[in-house]
Amino acid sequence: MARRTPRGLLAAATATVALIVTAGSASATGTAPAAPGPQARIFMVNPVQSTGDQTLTDGKDGADSVPATAYTLAQLRNLDGSGGLSGRWVSVRSETGAAARLADAASYDRHDDQFEQVMAYFWVNEAQEYLQGLGFGSELPGANDRVQPVRINQWGADNSYFTDKKAEIRMGKGGVDDAEDAEVVVHEYGHAVHHAQVPGFGTSVEAGAIGEAFGDYLAVAVGEHAAARYGWPVKADVACVADWDAVPYSDAPHCLRRIDSDKTYADRVGQVHADGQIWSRALLDIRTALGARTADRVIVNAQFGFAPDTSFTAAANTTVATAQRMYGAQAADAVRAAFESRGIPGLA
Repeated sequence: MARRTPRGLLAAATATVALIVTAGSASATGTAPAAPGPQARIFMVNPVQSTGDQTLTDGKDGADSVPATAYTLAQLRNLDGSGGLSGRWVSVRSETGAAARLADAASYDRHDDQFEQVMAYFWVNEAQEYLQGLGFGSELPGANDRVQPVRINQWGADNSYFTDKKAEIRMGKGGVDDAEDAEVVVHEYGHAVHHAQVPGFGTSVEAGAIGEAFGDYLAVAVGEHAAARYGWPVKADVACVADWDAVPYSDAPHCLRRIDSDKTYADRVGQVHADGQIWSRALLDIRTALGARTADRVIVNAQFGFAPDTSFTAAANTTVATAQRMYGAQAADAVRAAFESRGIPGLA
């Protein structure tokens, strides 16, 4: 089953700032050390977040549409030595342009197809490193701790998706090319994580909504973590998901969706992206109550216990029970309160 994320819901290298993480370093959340690699030019999340400029437009992939100050340099870590964008956690393939050359990774800009390849590699690797830093793959079960295939510009429309059949992420090119926005990349990786934890996850409307919500939440969590890790200030509303990808079809401040919606269970409309904002707000409230690291360990670990067709009620109760098992009654009470605030019925 494809996990689709439809759109419409709702520069000189010398100016680039180099923010390099050295081998063996670790963040405050315990990100696992990684072998150093070549420098690459990326967006730190996306141009709207890195500049705060809500007037930026796509300009048909024009290099001059985004200032040089929107980019930064970072290392491509965990490469496998093959000479391409393939490594321990991600393998990138492009069928619309030549493969990126690692020797040129620090010079690509958004006009180059290879820039999107670099973005996909960096951000999928970053997302898995974040999960590893939370303990998944060590003291907790691995959460998609494998090589994740990603294809760039496989979808001509303004859409990206994860396909269950090949366990592959496919990034679209309509509007703003999707891989230019790290939150779109990580959102789709969230579907891959869910699929690895529970094969076939999302076979009911409510399970599908939970999947979309987790993708949005993970995108924000990883982006916020990475910005702090590299010392890059966030200059836009972090609760707005995919604000750069949403530029062609949303008013400023741009948002694909929000994770701080006031929607409750009574507001369900039977559409996974709309209803997902109920669940993502609960996850954000859990994060606020418990802190990022504790919350995300609970949230991700609980998902191993979800059924493919889970309901909001069943998934919420599993998450509460996971918090109780991992951190005790006080954490469980905080998680329960977050779901109660969304009006989710039948909580234990």
